[in-house]
Amino acid sequence: MTRRRQQSGQKSPTSRRDGFVRIISGRWRGRKLPVHDVEGLRPTTDRVKETVFNWLAPDIPDARCLDLFTGSGSLSFEALSRGAELVTMLELDKKAAEQLEKNRQSLGADNAKVVQTDSLTHLKQPGTPYDVVFIDPPFRKDLLSDVITLLEQQQWLAPHAMIYIEAEKELGELPTPTNWHLHREKTAGQVCYRLFVREEA
Repeated sequence: MTRRRQQSGQKSPTSRRDGFVRIISGRWRGRKLPVHDVEGLRPTTDRVKETVFNWLAPDIPDARCLDLFTGSGSLSFEALSRGAELVTMLELDKKAAEQLEKNRQSLGADNAKVVQTDSLTHLKQPGTPYDVVFIDPPFRKDLLSDVITLLEQQQWLAPHAMIYIEAEKELGELPTPTNWHLHREKTAGQVCYRLFVREEA
């Protein structure tokens, strides 16, 4: 599927295989999790996910993770499998959120929480600092700037947080704060994915 819905979470580029996502490594290595067939949902490919978690390998164990626009939960469940201390998943679409909760329960992931909400609305609250944040907003909806601003303003980021962003390649340079330093960057098709390291402002 190639369409994206306006506010619900999704991962890109496409990696749908019979409505499942696969956990690559860690505690639940090889486990396949069902994905609800929501319009616009595009889980991160195994190839991209493996690259991202190679980048994050030293930082995931015992990390507090926040997944914005969670969609299939591909990144959240991979982080949990690899030893994250806790993961908060934000997903607007009701059916996608219900599937995330079913998958969480099937894994017995008591250190994960699914919140059915609009990510921007949630981020306007006073934040709790997270060590790793995954950001993959719907394409061409101009959400990234507001998300980045709220993460900083509302103190959702730990002093040396890692921030992963998937965005359409055409965006070019992202509107990141001066204390976010680009650590890694790659392109897959029309998607550019980047990992930033935050320093205390």
